[in-house]
Amino acid sequence: MDHVALFDQTSLACSKLITKRYSTSFTLGIRTLDPRFHLPVYAVYGFVRWADEIVDTFHDYDKAALFADFRRQTDEALAGGLSLNPVLHSFQLMVRRYGIDREFIDAFLKSMEMDLEDRSYHQSMYEEYIYGSAEVVGLMCLRIFCEGDAALFEKLQEPARRLGSAFQKVNFLRDIRSDYEERGRVYFPGVSYERFDDAVKREIEADIRADFEAGYAGIVQLPRAARLGVYLAYVYYLKLFHKIRQLPAARILGERVRVPDNTKLLLLMGSYFRYRLRAI
Repeated sequence: MDHVALFDQTSLACSKLITKRYSTSFTLGIRTLDPRFHLPVYAVYGFVRWADEIVDTFHDYDKAALFADFRRQTDEALAGGLSLNPVLHSFQLMVRRYGIDREFIDAFLKSMEMDLEDRSYHQSMYEEYIYGSAEVVGLMCLRIFCEGDAALFEKLQEPARRLGSAFQKVNFLRDIRSDYEERGRVYFPGVSYERFDDAVKREIEADIRADFEAGYAGIVQLPRAARLGVYLAYVYYLKLFHKIRQLPAARILGERVRVPDNTKLLLLMGSYFRYRLRAI
Protein backbone atom coordinates (compact mmCIF):
# COMPACT_ATOMS: atom_id res chain seq x y z
CA MET A 1 0.00 0.00 0.00
CA ASP A 2 1.38 3.43 -0.90
CA HIS A 3 1.41 6.20 1.70
CA VAL A 4 -1.37 8.23 0.07
CA ALA A 5 -3.71 5.23 0.20
CA LEU A 6 -2.69 4.64 3.82
CA PHE A 7 -3.51 8.27 4.66
CA ASP A 8 -6.90 7.94 2.95
CA GLN A 9 -7.77 4.73 4.78
CA THR A 10 -6.61 6.10 8.14
CA SER A 11 -8.71 9.23 7.67
CA LEU A 12 -11.77 7.14 6.86
CA ALA A 13 -11.09 5.02 9.94
CA CYS A 14 -11.18 8.21 12.03
CA SER A 15 -14.64 9.06 10.69
CA LYS A 16 -15.79 5.54 11.46
CA LEU A 17 -14.51 5.84 15.04
CA ILE A 18 -16.29 9.18 15.50
CA THR A 19 -19.57 7.64 14.33
CA LYS A 20 -19.23 4.67 16.68
CA ARG A 21 -18.39 6.89 19.67
CA TYR A 22 -21.13 9.47 19.10
CA SER A 23 -24.10 7.47 17.79
CA THR A 24 -24.99 3.89 18.70
CA SER A 25 -28.19 3.91 16.64
CA PHE A 26 -26.55 5.44 13.56
CA THR A 27 -23.73 2.91 13.72
CA LEU A 28 -26.18 0.02 13.93
CA GLY A 29 -28.03 1.39 10.92
CA ILE A 30 -24.86 1.74 8.86
CA ARG A 31 -23.94 -1.88 9.53
CA THR A 32 -27.09 -3.01 7.71
CA LEU A 33 -26.13 -1.13 4.55
CA ASP A 34 -24.19 -2.92 1.86
CA PRO A 35 -20.52 -2.85 2.94
CA ARG A 36 -19.57 -0.62 0.01
CA PHE A 37 -21.60 2.19 1.61
CA HIS A 38 -20.13 1.94 5.12
CA LEU A 39 -17.08 4.18 4.77
CA PRO A 40 -18.82 6.79 2.59
CA VAL A 41 -21.61 7.24 5.15
CA TYR A 42 -19.14 7.27 8.04
CA ALA A 43 -17.34 10.09 6.22
CA VAL A 44 -20.53 12.13 5.91
CA TYR A 45 -21.42 11.56 9.56
CA GLY A 46 -17.93 12.54 10.75
CA PHE A 47 -18.10 15.83 8.86
CA VAL A 48 -21.59 16.62 10.14
CA ARG A 49 -20.74 15.67 13.72
CA TRP A 50 -17.56 17.74 13.87
CA ALA A 51 -19.34 20.88 12.65
CA ASP A 52 -22.16 20.29 15.12
CA GLU A 53 -19.71 19.85 17.99
CA ILE A 54 -18.22 23.28 17.34
CA VAL A 55 -21.53 25.10 17.75
CA ASP A 56 -23.05 22.92 20.48
CA THR A 57 -20.15 21.95 22.73
CA PHE A 58 -17.22 24.35 22.96
CA HIS A 59 -18.91 27.09 24.98
CA ASP A 60 -15.69 28.20 26.69
CA TYR A 61 -14.03 28.96 23.37
CA ASP A 62 -14.58 31.42 20.53
CA LYS A 63 -17.00 29.24 18.61
CA ALA A 64 -17.37 31.75 15.78
CA ALA A 65 -13.62 31.70 15.17
CA LEU A 66 -13.49 27.91 15.42
CA PHE A 67 -16.32 27.57 12.94
CA ALA A 68 -14.80 30.08 10.52
CA ASP A 69 -11.59 28.03 10.58
CA PHE A 70 -13.54 24.80 10.01
CA ARG A 71 -15.33 26.37 7.03
CA ARG A 72 -12.01 27.60 5.61
CA GLN A 73 -10.46 24.15 5.99
CA THR A 74 -13.53 22.60 4.34
CA ASP A 75 -13.21 24.94 1.36
CA GLU A 76 -9.52 24.13 1.02
CA ALA A 77 -10.10 20.39 1.27
CA LEU A 78 -12.81 20.46 -1.40
CA ALA A 79 -10.74 22.67 -3.70
CA GLY A 80 -7.42 20.88 -3.28
CA GLY A 81 -8.44 17.27 -2.68
CA LEU A 82 -6.44 17.03 0.54
CA SER A 83 -6.71 17.97 4.20
CA LEU A 84 -4.53 17.16 7.17
CA ASN A 85 -7.75 17.11 9.19
CA PRO A 86 -8.74 13.43 8.75
CA VAL A 87 -12.47 14.18 9.05
CA LEU A 88 -12.33 16.72 6.25
CA HIS A 89 -10.02 14.57 4.16
CA SER A 90 -12.33 11.54 4.33
CA PHE A 91 -15.34 13.74 3.58
CA GLN A 92 -13.80 15.35 0.50
CA LEU A 93 -12.86 11.91 -0.80
CA MET A 94 -16.53 10.93 -0.83
CA VAL A 95 -17.70 14.28 -2.17
CA ARG A 96 -15.48 13.69 -5.18
CA ARG A 97 -16.27 10.00 -5.56
CA TYR A 98 -20.07 10.40 -5.48
CA GLY A 99 -20.53 13.90 -6.85
CA ILE A 100 -22.07 15.31 -3.66
CA ASP A 101 -23.37 18.76 -4.51
CA ARG A 102 -21.46 21.75 -3.15
CA GLU A 103 -24.82 23.46 -2.60
CA PHE A 104 -25.69 20.80 -0.02
CA ILE A 105 -22.44 21.39 1.84
CA ASP A 106 -22.84 25.17 1.83
CA ALA A 107 -26.45 24.90 3.05
CA PHE A 108 -25.34 22.62 5.88
CA LEU A 109 -22.57 24.97 6.99
CA LYS A 110 -24.92 27.94 6.87
CA SER A 111 -27.38 26.20 9.18
CA MET A 112 -24.64 25.28 11.63
CA GLU A 113 -23.49 28.91 11.58
CA MET A 114 -27.02 29.98 12.49
CA ASP A 115 -26.60 28.03 15.74
CA LEU A 116 -23.83 30.38 16.82
CA GLU A 117 -26.53 32.85 17.83
CA ASP A 118 -29.23 32.36 20.44
CA ARG A 119 -32.54 32.99 18.71
CA SER A 120 -36.13 32.06 18.10
CA TYR A 121 -36.96 31.00 14.56
CA HIS A 122 -39.69 32.41 12.35
CA GLN A 123 -41.14 30.20 9.61
CA SER A 124 -38.71 30.95 6.78
CA MET A 125 -35.67 30.66 9.08
CA TYR A 126 -37.05 27.40 10.47
CA GLU A 127 -37.44 25.94 6.98
CA GLU A 128 -33.98 27.14 5.95
CA TYR A 129 -32.44 25.67 9.10
CA ILE A 130 -34.10 22.27 8.69
CA TYR A 131 -33.11 22.13 5.03
CA GLY A 132 -29.47 22.85 5.83
CA SER A 133 -29.12 20.90 9.05
CA ALA A 134 -31.03 17.74 8.13
CA GLU A 135 -32.52 17.53 4.66
CA VAL A 136 -29.23 18.06 2.82
CA VAL A 137 -27.57 15.38 4.97
CA GLY A 138 -30.19 12.97 3.64
CA LEU A 139 -29.47 14.22 0.13
CA MET A 140 -25.73 13.66 0.58
CA CYS A 141 -26.44 10.07 1.57
CA LEU A 142 -28.89 9.70 -1.30
CA ARG A 143 -26.13 10.72 -3.73
CA ILE A 144 -24.06 7.87 -2.32
CA PHE A 145 -26.90 5.34 -2.49
CA CYS A 146 -27.84 6.26 -6.07
CA GLU A 147 -24.24 5.74 -7.27
CA GLY A 148 -24.49 8.14 -10.18
CA ASP A 149 -28.09 7.35 -11.20
CA ALA A 150 -29.29 10.92 -11.72
CA ALA A 151 -32.86 9.91 -12.58
CA LEU A 152 -33.24 7.90 -9.38
CA PHE A 153 -31.79 10.74 -7.31
CA GLU A 154 -34.26 13.19 -8.84
CA LYS A 155 -37.14 10.83 -8.11
CA LEU A 156 -36.19 10.26 -4.46
CA GLN A 157 -34.83 13.61 -3.35
CA GLU A 158 -38.16 14.96 -2.06
CA PRO A 159 -38.89 11.87 0.12
CA ALA A 160 -35.27 12.01 1.34
CA ARG A 161 -35.74 15.62 2.38
CA ARG A 162 -38.99 14.81 4.18
CA LEU A 163 -37.37 11.94 6.06
CA GLY A 164 -34.49 14.13 7.18
CA SER A 165 -37.01 16.77 8.21
CA ALA A 166 -38.94 14.24 10.31
CA PHE A 167 -35.78 13.13 12.10
CA GLN A 168 -34.73 16.69 12.86
CA LYS A 169 -38.14 17.76 14.13
CA VAL A 170 -38.22 14.75 16.47
CA ASN A 171 -34.84 15.89 17.78
CA PHE A 172 -36.20 19.40 18.28
CA LEU A 173 -39.19 18.10 20.21
CA ARG A 174 -37.11 15.75 22.35
CA ASP A 175 -34.51 18.43 23.10
CA ILE A 176 -36.81 21.42 23.52
CA ARG A 177 -35.80 21.98 27.14
CA SER A 178 -32.02 21.62 26.67
CA ASP A 179 -32.06 23.74 23.52
CA TYR A 180 -33.78 26.53 25.44
CA GLU A 181 -31.97 26.28 28.78
CA GLU A 182 -28.47 25.55 27.48
CA ARG A 183 -28.44 27.36 24.15
CA GLY A 184 -31.28 29.89 24.27
CA ARG A 185 -32.95 28.43 21.17
CA VAL A 186 -36.54 27.62 20.30
CA TYR A 187 -36.64 26.13 16.82
CA PHE A 188 -40.39 25.73 16.30
CA PRO A 189 -41.73 28.97 14.75
CA GLY A 190 -44.26 30.89 16.78
CA VAL A 191 -43.75 28.62 19.81
CA SER A 192 -42.92 30.14 23.17
CA TYR A 193 -41.10 27.84 25.57
CA GLU A 194 -43.08 29.21 28.50
CA ARG A 195 -46.38 28.53 26.69
CA PHE A 196 -45.56 25.12 25.24
CA ASP A 197 -48.63 23.00 25.99
CA ASP A 198 -50.45 19.89 24.76
CA ALA A 199 -52.26 21.74 21.96
CA VAL A 200 -49.01 23.13 20.56
CA LYS A 201 -47.37 19.73 20.91
CA ARG A 202 -50.18 18.04 18.92
CA GLU A 203 -49.78 20.54 16.06
CA ILE A 204 -46.06 19.85 15.87
CA GLU A 205 -46.67 16.09 15.98
CA ALA A 206 -49.14 16.26 13.10
CA ASP A 207 -46.50 17.98 10.97
CA ILE A 208 -43.88 15.36 11.91
CA ARG A 209 -46.27 12.50 11.14
CA ALA A 210 -46.82 13.85 7.61
CA ASP A 211 -43.05 14.00 7.07
CA PHE A 212 -42.64 10.40 8.24
CA GLU A 213 -45.31 9.21 5.80
CA ALA A 214 -43.73 11.04 2.87
CA GLY A 215 -40.28 9.80 3.83
CA TYR A 216 -41.38 6.16 4.02
CA ALA A 217 -42.71 6.34 0.47
CA GLY A 218 -39.14 7.00 -0.64
CA ILE A 219 -37.53 4.32 1.51
CA VAL A 220 -39.34 1.51 -0.29
CA GLN A 221 -37.98 2.81 -3.62
CA LEU A 222 -34.33 2.95 -2.55
CA PRO A 223 -31.82 0.53 -4.06
CA ARG A 224 -31.89 -2.74 -2.11
CA ALA A 225 -28.28 -2.22 -0.97
CA ALA A 226 -29.32 0.90 0.97
CA ARG A 227 -32.97 0.25 1.79
CA LEU A 228 -32.63 -1.71 5.02
CA GLY A 229 -30.21 0.69 6.69
CA VAL A 230 -32.44 3.68 6.00
CA TYR A 231 -35.50 1.72 7.07
CA LEU A 232 -33.91 0.89 10.41
CA ALA A 233 -33.12 4.57 11.02
CA TYR A 234 -36.76 5.29 10.22
CA VAL A 235 -37.93 2.62 12.69
CA TYR A 236 -35.72 4.00 15.46
CA TYR A 237 -36.92 7.58 15.03
CA LEU A 238 -40.53 6.46 14.70
CA LYS A 239 -40.20 4.62 18.01
CA LEU A 240 -38.78 7.73 19.65
CA PHE A 241 -41.59 9.80 18.15
CA HIS A 242 -44.24 7.41 19.49
CA LYS A 243 -42.72 7.65 22.97
CA ILE A 244 -42.85 11.44 22.80
CA ARG A 245 -46.46 11.42 21.55
CA GLN A 246 -47.56 9.39 24.58
CA LEU A 247 -46.28 12.01 27.03
CA PRO A 248 -47.93 15.31 27.98
CA ALA A 249 -46.15 18.55 27.14
CA ALA A 250 -45.15 19.06 30.77
CA ARG A 251 -43.19 15.78 30.75
CA ILE A 252 -41.37 16.80 27.57
CA LEU A 253 -40.30 20.01 29.30
CA GLY A 254 -39.20 18.07 32.35
CA GLU A 255 -37.18 15.18 30.92
CA ARG A 256 -35.33 14.07 27.80
CA VAL A 257 -37.05 11.10 26.18
CA ARG A 258 -34.62 8.36 25.26
CA VAL A 259 -34.60 4.92 23.68
CA PRO A 260 -32.17 2.86 25.82
CA ASP A 261 -29.28 1.21 23.98
CA ASN A 262 -30.51 -2.32 24.72
CA THR A 263 -33.96 -1.37 23.43
CA LYS A 264 -32.37 0.15 20.32
CA LEU A 265 -30.62 -3.11 19.60
CA LEU A 266 -33.73 -5.23 20.13
CA LEU A 267 -35.83 -2.81 18.11
CA LEU A 268 -33.42 -2.77 15.21
CA MET A 269 -32.96 -6.55 15.27
CA GLY A 270 -36.71 -7.12 15.30
CA SER A 271 -37.20 -4.68 12.44
CA TYR A 272 -34.39 -6.37 10.51
CA PHE A 273 -36.01 -9.79 10.72
CA ARG A 274 -39.48 -8.45 9.86
CA TYR A 275 -37.96 -6.69 6.85
CA ARG A 276 -36.11 -9.80 5.72
CA LEU A 277 -39.23 -11.96 6.00
CA ARG A 278 -41.17 -9.53 3.81
CA ALA A 279 -38.33 -9.56 1.27
CA ILE A 280 -38.37 -13.35 0.89
